[in-house]
Amino acid sequence: MARGKVQMKKIENPVHRQVTFCKRRAGLLKKAKELSVLCDADIGILIFSSHGKLFELATKGNMQGLIEKYMKMKPPRVSQADQAIETQTLDAKKEINLLKQEIEILQKGLRYMFGGGAGTMTLDELQVLEKHLEVWIYHVRSAKMDVLFQEIQLLRNSEGILTAANKYLQDKIVEENIGVTNITPMAFDNPYPLTIPDDDIFQI
Repeated sequence: MARGKVQMKKIENPVHRQVTFCKRRAGLLKKAKELSVLCDADIGILIFSSHGKLFELATKGNMQGLIEKYMKMKPPRVSQADQAIETQTLDAKKEINLLKQEIEILQKGLRYMFGGGAGTMTLDELQVLEKHLEVWIYHVRSAKMDVLFQEIQLLRNSEGILTAANKYLQDKIVEENIGVTNITPMAFDNPYPLTIPDDDIFQI
């Protein structure tokens, strides 16, 4: 009588599950030993039961020797944090190399422009130099506009101060003129006349 096909799912009955585990574990270990003998292969098997019990097989030597051999053959596993740090380090190195190249090109360009360098510059070097010169010109113009704006602002402040001072002086002048206009003439009550009659002048 043919055996029925076994369904690949967890065996719910714990007794049946334990019996199946023991049978298949023994069959797996037997096949591993046969493979090791027939093919001269190093085989290591680790099995943990549902209760946490360990079963192991090392066909040649011991399990520790197989694990050490495995660790030497396989590159060490890198965590995500280590990968991120390594990526940042590589990016930083690339950026540093690019900056060094640009600095060398700029120094060569300055020597070339001021006649202190020998030889000529390549088209790529000239393009890099042109790009940096455009950036420098932009920054110089921006700084120039900032200085002009500050000077204009200072002039406006000075103009405001002078305008206020001028208005203050004009107001003081107007106040003083009003005070002078309001002065009334003094009246003298003198019983003696200030003029001499004509008859007294010619009297001897």
